[in-house]
Amino acid sequence: MTEKIIEIKGIEPVDIYGANNVFFNLIADKYPELKIVARGNIIKLSGIEKEINDFEDKFAMLVEYLESYGAVNHSAIDSIYSNEKLPVNREENIILYGNSGRIIKARTYNQQRLVELYGKNDLLFATGPAGSGKTYTAIALAVRALKNREVKRIILTRPAVEAGERLGFLPGDMKEKLDPYLQPLYDALNDMIPVRKLQSYMEDGTVQIAPLAYMRGRTLDNAFVILDEAQNTTLSQIKMFLTRMGNNAKFIVTGDITQIDLPRKSDSGLPKVISLLNGIDGIAFVEFDVADIVRHRLVKQIVEAFDKNEQVE
Repeated sequence: MTEKIIEIKGIEPVDIYGANNVFFNLIADKYPELKIVARGNIIKLSGIEKEINDFEDKFAMLVEYLESYGAVNHSAIDSIYSNEKLPVNREENIILYGNSGRIIKARTYNQQRLVELYGKNDLLFATGPAGSGKTYTAIALAVRALKNREVKRIILTRPAVEAGERLGFLPGDMKEKLDPYLQPLYDALNDMIPVRKLQSYMEDGTVQIAPLAYMRGRTLDNAFVILDEAQNTTLSQIKMFLTRMGNNAKFIVTGDITQIDLPRKSDSGLPKVISLLNGIDGIAFVEFDVADIVRHRLVKQIVEAFDKNEQVE
């Protein structure tokens, strides 16, 4: 029986243990043969020397990850403890340069995972909370692919399901009704493509933004296609979308299964299709979490508060 004490230095223990020790318990579960006791910044280990050494090595990697990214999350723990290679947080991890030389890069671990998996897969699913950069990162990849002439067009689509509103009651023709709903997609493009160039792209069809219903019957070749707010699609709708994939196409599906606006949440096709397609070569999944939220600092706390409330209910 070997004993060892690890002292945590330079960081707050709660940052690596997680709220209510959620991360620490997840790590401890991976070492059932070790006795692990944590008191503040001291961790005491008892057990087989090989297991203790492995715990120490992996824990050091987790500390390094925390110092690099500023937060720990479930994805990082899963990657470290399954011996996967973690992405390196470097300044050169830039996706593209946007308007006025603005640097657009993956700013969190899961955003970087999305960038890396994009190079190895033709279909990606990015799910997670509001503000975690799922759609923005996907659009940045699409714009880069267009600029590098990897694809001939970008197609951005959303299901026409409103968050508590009815399009029929809004003024104007169909385009005027839908444009506000699609505005987040326009906003991201405006960060990355000069206004006149974007207008030209939209006029000649190089960039298309349309509701999901407009995808029916099309075959999308040489295109980078993003389905946003996919939690608001039914299983038949998301099947229709995915089967539009043509030659030399890249598809990214984004969504937040905690924000389903369908009359019956059980009608959402996103969780079902993720389960159906899991394990197929060429399809990858990235699950964003609260640690990826890059909006105002309060957004992260708001999401956490709602998550806790749902657990109580």
